[in-house]
Amino acid sequence: MQAQLIALDWGTSSLRAYKLGPAGVVLEQRSLATGIMHLPTASREIAGVLCTDGFELAFDSACGDWLDAQPELPVIACGMVGSAQGWSEAAYRSTPVDVASLGQALHGIRSLRGVQVHIVPGVIEQVGLPNVMRGEETQVLGVLQGLGPQVLIGLPGSHSKWVEVVEGRITHFDTFMTGEVFAVLSKHSILGRTQQASEQFQAEAFDRGVRVALSNDGQRGVLSTLFSARTLGLTAQLAPDQQPDYLSGLLIGHELAGLPDSAKHQPIILVGAAALCARYQRALALCGFAHVSLAQEATERGLWQLAQAAGLIRPVLEA
Repeated sequence: MQAQLIALDWGTSSLRAYKLGPAGVVLEQRSLATGIMHLPTASREIAGVLCTDGFELAFDSACGDWLDAQPELPVIACGMVGSAQGWSEAAYRSTPVDVASLGQALHGIRSLRGVQVHIVPGVIEQVGLPNVMRGEETQVLGVLQGLGPQVLIGLPGSHSKWVEVVEGRITHFDTFMTGEVFAVLSKHSILGRTQQASEQFQAEAFDRGVRVALSNDGQRGVLSTLFSARTLGLTAQLAPDQQPDYLSGLLIGHELAGLPDSAKHQPIILVGAAALCARYQRALALCGFAHVSLAQEATERGLWQLAQAAGLIRPVLEA
């Protein structure tokens, strides 16, 4: 099957490359640890030029051989590659924004190979405290097809996003630094001193953390309840291998407590790593959110749709 598009999901820590065929079928994919904060440094020759630029080196490693075979393949990229610290900055689009229209606002940079790399712009919300996303807007587009007029999309991760979409337009979104705070507390605070990693998910401890966040104690805020991750251990109510999942449930519970009650009656779609989404699905059920489903391959589908909107993909002529 002939390839039609190279799609890149280029974030802070990793670079995922997809070679897509007709209808967006994934023909081949790669994952490299060369996000924008971990670019290669060893110089090498690219297109007859000795190259020292980390972005060029990472790009060539990700898909140089694909372009050798098909130099005419269009390339589209989303994520932090378009940030101020990225390869080339793609200006934010302000909410409310029709996510499909982002395909008409791609930012281009020409690589050493002479290939134009089309970068998807991020989205910014400036009502109240400013909020931004890069990469999540593409995932949102990738899951919208076939959904109702109003949906809440959750994207768990280091910086979890909750995106409200109405009639295909991102109208509002919130960011929760849940994953990063969990990592920092576990590695660099006193809470981690008594924790012990477990090979098994400690479901009971996780559920307890969620319930504490939703309780009267939880109303005093996460800065109050966090210390219970230590004191429940000191009083022998949590074993060391239960404490990490308790902390996880506590933080996720506080995050979900920030969602509007109206969301309990509308569809919620979760996008992200399967194991993490399963935690969120479990916590959402405990919080009373009944209409939750999981989506896969959102980024690839979103990049394909944006490339179509931009006219990067030639239509396949039927015989």
